[in-house]
Order: sequence, then structure tokens, then C-alpha cells
Amino acid sequence: MGWLPWSSGSESPKASDGGRIAPDRSSREQCYIGRDMFFSCLDRNDIVDAIKHDKDARRKCGKEIAEFETACSKTWVKYFKEKRVMEWNRDQTIERIKREEAAKNADKAK
Repeated sequence: MGWLPWSSGSESPKASDGGRIAPDRSSREQCYIGRDMFFSCLDRNDIVDAIKHDKDARRKCGKEIAEFETACSKTWVKYFKEKRVMEWNRDQTIERIKREEAAKNADKAK
């Protein structure tokens, strides 16, 4: 069982009406800390997509991914991993556009 009652190791807690109970502030904070530690490890190991390169990520960042998956629900883990790739792609596109604009402006200055 995980640190939190709704972590990936167990069912989400249910409210009296049968709905799921959202994590409180301290639980979210633990999730964010776990995510940040895991992503720092991925950065150190040049891994962008932890879904596509799951085996490599688990081999190089086993402790960190275990803490992340324990502190966050499965849906949050998947969301954060996908968001990381989307943001990386966005940042790469922005940098490419900046380089193209700089080259275009340098050509105009000649």
C-alpha cells in the first residue's frame, strides 16, 4: 500500500455518495515532490518520455519512480508523464522558431 489512500497501490477513497475524494493539499504536495524528484532523475539521464522509455527510466530512476507512483494516483502519474513530453515538444518548437527568426533577421541585415 502507498503513502496515500488513493495512491496507485490501492483504490481511491470514496465519499458517502460513492464519488471519489480529491487529495488534500499535503497529499498533492507529496505528489509534486515525488514528480519533481523523478523528473530531475530523468533530466540527469537524458530521458524525455518516461512512457515510451519506461524500462530505461525504471532502470535508471527506480527509487524515484517508485516514490512518484506511490505518492500520486495512477491517472496523475500518466498525466504528468504525458505533460512532460508535450511541454518538451512545445519548448523545442519555440526554440526552432526563434532560431529561424534570428536567421531570417540576420539575412535581412546583410
